[in-house]
Amino acid sequence: MPERRRKYTPEFKDEAARMVVETSRGIAEVAREIHVNAGTLGHWVAKYRTDHAGEEPPLSITERARLRELEKEN
Repeated sequence: MPERRRKYTPEFKDEAARMVVETSRGIAEVAREIHVNAGTLGHWVAKYRTDHAGEEPPLSITERARLRELEKEN
């Protein structure tokens, strides 16, 4: 028997993506919490970031330094 696909409202998708972006929590963690596949939530987060690219505040000096450090490590 085929599984039915769940439909989510645009508001739900935005709120779920905002939970990841604004709280800096992992996609997998939020996905488990709201009972959504992590891959699905990842797509919503990517779309949210694309749609709201100009709204994110610039990185602080400390954040930029940490980012550079992590990039070197990677």
